[in-house]
Amino acid sequence: MRSTASELNWSGTVTYTAERILRPTSVAEAAEIVARSPRVHGLGTRHSFNDVADSPGVLLDLTDIPTDLQVDAERRTATMGAGTRYGLVAPDLDRAGFALHNTGSLPHISIGGAIATGTHGSGTTLGSLSTAVRSLELIGPDGGLRTVHRGDPGFDGTVLHLGLFGIVTRVTLDVEPSYRMRQDAYGPVPWDVFTANVAGIHTAGYSVCSYTVFGDEISEVLVKSRVPDGANDVTVTDSLLGAPKRPGTPGDGHHTARDGSVGPWWDRLPHFPIESVPSVGSEVQSEHFVPLQHAAAALDAVRTMADRIHPHLHVCELRTMAADPFWLSPTQGEDVLCIAFTWRKHPAEVAALLPDLEALLAPYDGRPHWGKMSSLDGEAIAGLYPRLPAVRDLVRAADPDRVFGSAFAERVLGV
Repeated sequence: MRSTASELNWSGTVTYTAERILRPTSVAEAAEIVARSPRVHGLGTRHSFNDVADSPGVLLDLTDIPTDLQVDAERRTATMGAGTRYGLVAPDLDRAGFALHNTGSLPHISIGGAIATGTHGSGTTLGSLSTAVRSLELIGPDGGLRTVHRGDPGFDGTVLHLGLFGIVTRVTLDVEPSYRMRQDAYGPVPWDVFTANVAGIHTAGYSVCSYTVFGDEISEVLVKSRVPDGANDVTVTDSLLGAPKRPGTPGDGHHTARDGSVGPWWDRLPHFPIESVPSVGSEVQSEHFVPLQHAAAALDAVRTMADRIHPHLHVCELRTMAADPFWLSPTQGEDVLCIAFTWRKHPAEVAALLPDLEALLAPYDGRPHWGKMSSLDGEAIAGLYPRLPAVRDLVRAADPDRVFGSAFAERVLGV
């Protein structure tokens, strides 16, 4: 087991306040640490831009625990260590003949961390990465193991858990037969054309992402199309609402292939290849979810701040996500548009912008991503999550002494 203290998040903008960060190499070792620690919290691959994964006491990084992938072909499930990165396990899953329904843009994030924070890919018919969860194995406050299964009481309040119910050690996910995909880029699309058709554009493929800096256009729409079973390719349109298909770019060390070539799901759903880690330290992020029915109005509202946004913005990526039933889900049971800002590494300036930006999104029930920058306080969050009292009750029952508590949970959730 390795031990360190005073470490930073992925962007170098959050310093963890924990006394120690421990990296056990087995579940048994992790359980022993929990049993003897008055305060402990799980730490993923550090891709959060706030203190959601921080806590006084001990932080547990499970990335040194072996993946131990177990595929059940009959039940169509795959079980693996929670510290596993998507990019590491996905090729093995594909070789076994199976696939996940979706991945995030980055294949380098841990499965446990993505599930805990409601991280997602894109696709109006595709739920967040948390929706694939069939069961979670957790270490409780006494060091004992328990498993929560889909269908159990409180499951919908536990899956998207923010680390508050214990240390998640293994996860069982739904899988499906392996499939292949291609990526094609279109653009530019005039702003008014895009906003008038935002929902339709995001159904142009299995997974669709759009990019803008809030000027007069959407610079690019990236369409990820799924190849039908038994086919060698799938026909795609030459234009999208008048926007031409852009010249393709093959895969390289920075991006997965966008040239219409067909490849495995795990090398087309992410934007970045598994062998590289993009832009480490050069950015901060915020992301805001609005019901898809309000997408055009919400985007027009944000665009009124374009002059203030431009000096600090790399790009804004627009994605969609299907509704799910989880009590802390930013969908709240309704399909959403995800407005994801990749900011320059200007954390103070972005923090100063966010209150005004989030005020513009408030009339559209804008909810922040749990793992990204936000100015919303506990009162605002409580108004956006009607099941929050039930979550608090669930946390108190699972962890009455708040072994897994955090300053974030106290400040934002009142737990």
